[in-house]
Amino acid sequence: MDGSPLAKGINPEEQEEFFIDILDKEEALSTLSITVVGASGDLAKKKIFPALFALYYEDCLPKNFIVFGYARTKLTDEELRNIISTTLTCRIDKRENCKDKMEQFLKRCFYHSGEYNSEENFAELDSKLKKKEAGKLSNRLFYLSIPPNIFVDVVRCASMMASSANGWTRVIVEKPFGRDSESSAELTRCLKKYLTEDQIFRIDHYLGKELVENLSVLRFSNLIFEPLWSRNYIRNVQFIFSEDFGTEGRGGYFDNYGIIRDIMQNHLLQILALFAMETPVSLDAEDIRNEKVKVLRSMKPLELEDVIIGQYKGHNKGGRAYPGYTDDSTVPKNSITPTFAAAALFINNARWDGVPFLMKAGKALHRKRAEIRVQFRHVPGNLYKRNFGTDLDKATNELVLRVQPDEAIYLKINNKVPGLGMRLDRSDLNLLYRARYPTEIPDAYERLLLDAIAGERRLFIRSDELDAAWSLFTPLLKELEAKKISPELYPYGSRGPVGAHYLAAKYNVRWGDVGGEDD
Repeated sequence: MDGSPLAKGINPEEQEEFFIDILDKEEALSTLSITVVGASGDLAKKKIFPALFALYYEDCLPKNFIVFGYARTKLTDEELRNIISTTLTCRIDKRENCKDKMEQFLKRCFYHSGEYNSEENFAELDSKLKKKEAGKLSNRLFYLSIPPNIFVDVVRCASMMASSANGWTRVIVEKPFGRDSESSAELTRCLKKYLTEDQIFRIDHYLGKELVENLSVLRFSNLIFEPLWSRNYIRNVQFIFSEDFGTEGRGGYFDNYGIIRDIMQNHLLQILALFAMETPVSLDAEDIRNEKVKVLRSMKPLELEDVIIGQYKGHNKGGRAYPGYTDDSTVPKNSITPTFAAAALFINNARWDGVPFLMKAGKALHRKRAEIRVQFRHVPGNLYKRNFGTDLDKATNELVLRVQPDEAIYLKINNKVPGLGMRLDRSDLNLLYRARYPTEIPDAYERLLLDAIAGERRLFIRSDELDAAWSLFTPLLKELEAKKISPELYPYGSRGPVGAHYLAAKYNVRWGDVGGEDD
């Protein structure tokens, strides 16, 4: 302690410089090696490499870093750089040095071709990494952008042959994490043969989206919302995900999973847990994840009568023919895999007892959107009831968090239309991100990669969270498959199956994205 700047009575400015100097020296003595396993795949090319470049462009990566691509495809370093360069963009702003930064980034990208189950090939990768690391403290991050059936082979080879000898080794695992409780538990068991839980980062890119990140801020740092966040004031909550395109040639992959596994069991359920959790003790990753697990474990088992499934069919619109799901050459002609699902979920705890949490997710719908809609209860003894006629739903407040596109938060309130009469309408108190914050919003993968490098785990899924999520959906999925329940067909580009509206009506709910001013 005697040698510290505090003991010597150095002023705060010099003290800060002292610590910055120490950090700079530590950074100069260490290096970060990022290996993208499955580097020749679409996800790596379209998302991971561009996200790494964006982090480099913003000076968020350590001074000493290298990026290695690893896949079976035979490529040279230069060929990999050419492939990557076609996906990199200077989208953050129009700084003149962007081309220079691109060239500098590409010079740090290398490639190693090898089999995913070959210890020898990973030992060769280790030798290349050591050569680039040049004896510095080595931290290594592996991103598994590969099918789940080869996760364990890669983790075994990487942990045994290419782990860091003197720094940390972390592995980012891309979904899907199994198909049900059993396969998920088996995957976790096999991964933990070679890695500790702290080394495994299960990525759900929806948790890295700006509006999902802002959900907790909205609740816990604004006094106006937290007192309303319960069954006393909230009538229902809706989690809506829709895409305006079909499987487009990815049907072979999608047909093995379906929309419930692909979107609901992970993306939407994770957002629901964040929405409904109690105030955590702190912003520490474990405290937040503890509260999310409590929500998932409090959920009522999903009943078949509370679920609607659908599948899109071919449709002619505006002189153009849109193919049905089974028209995709990669999909079996008799497939009953759902491309749409809606479900009503309930949380059996004191805060949320009796409140319907409605989810719907679908492909080939009329528009692309992802949003959370919080519909509040009717005003008791509403003085202005007659001004709204019989449709009281139009008089209720609604809070909307639009995750994509055009990120926004808006609150629907009742307001008097200016004039001599007493005419009311619903108006929006609107925070449109592109108007308020003109800077580019980072891609979710950028945030999550940065968190993994920093060892920040709060946006990654813990194994007991995964178990709880699968426990909720596995019995339903098994029942759907055992009974071979056929999905309701809906036209490509429509609003989805009619059954979804009946499901909402069963709980006296109207979907907020249908037939309103947001449509």
